[in-house]
Amino acid sequence: MTSCIIVGLGGFVGSILRYLIGLVPYEHSSGFPLKTFLINILGAFLIGAVAALAGRSSLSPRLALFLKVGICGGFTTFSSFALESQQLVDKGSPVTAALYMGLSLFFGILACIAGQKVV
Repeated sequence: MTSCIIVGLGGFVGSILRYLIGLVPYEHSSGFPLKTFLINILGAFLIGAVAALAGRSSLSPRLALFLKVGICGGFTTFSSFALESQQLVDKGSPVTAALYMGLSLFFGILACIAGQKVV
């Protein structure tokens, strides 16, 4: 039960951070969902760094759970990514959708690797 509370508290923090970033004024005339893209890349970097620290036993298992599953899980936005990709296709922008999906995947994995290397 303690683990559920830890994840829930982290999810609360991550979700609030995600919401606040969503409030930052930015209009994407190209249709590219930049805020979601940046949130996912930052989240991938953070989860990589936390995983590396946890692997070295530099973090307690509960803190790693709070950060990885809680904060990063609440902060990143795969469901928004999927919806925005589908909406771009529906709006007749398959090239922008493909660019968004490809860049998100590439830079997400790259950021995760970078996060592991930085710590």
